[in-house]
Amino acid sequence: MSDVPGPPPASQMLAGLARLGQAVRMEAWRNAGPHNLSPLQADIVLLLQTRRVALRQGDIVTALASTPPTVSDAVKVLRRKELLSADRDPADARAVLLGLTEAGRAEAARLNVMSESLGSAVGTLPPDDFAATLRGIVTLMRELQDRRLIPVSQMCLTCRFFVPDAHPAETGRPHHCNVVDAPFGDGELRVTCPDHELP
Repeated sequence: MSDVPGPPPASQMLAGLARLGQAVRMEAWRNAGPHNLSPLQADIVLLLQTRRVALRQGDIVTALASTPPTVSDAVKVLRRKELLSADRDPADARAVLLGLTEAGRAEAARLNVMSESLGSAVGTLPPDDFAATLRGIVTLMRELQDRRLIPVSQMCLTCRFFVPDAHPAETGRPHHCNVVDAPFGDGELRVTCPDHELP
């Protein structure tokens, strides 16, 4: 038993991740922009931009691990703000496909600019620590996805184009992406990627 007071290391890590999540959420509220977006509204805009295709509302609920009423309310607001378009699904006339309007795409571009305060904080990590942290995050995400505790993310570890450890480790770029046909290292792992395809 450890002499160090407080909860065990795993609990400490989870508490730390929760605090980091709070910081990201608080920054999202501060970055509401000209449309005064809530964090969920911003998440919907960014999801539609990342996916590059229109989605059904149920797909958004699943991807964001939210609830139908919550997403429905956010979608109504985004449509009133003219950031989302809604068209009938050609495959099912009862379903609606949601996409970004021109104003929605402009808002997504604005949202994709990294917060200066968060970016500078992340920038304080030395390269090896950054790579190890990112590797740990995607490993935890993969495990949580496998346990069905979070939705599947468009990340390297779940992509058919990702080839882990395809190159010698000593190069510092052991993985390979078949989309761009190039090696890359842990510090370049993607948590979300528009070219992602499931195996």
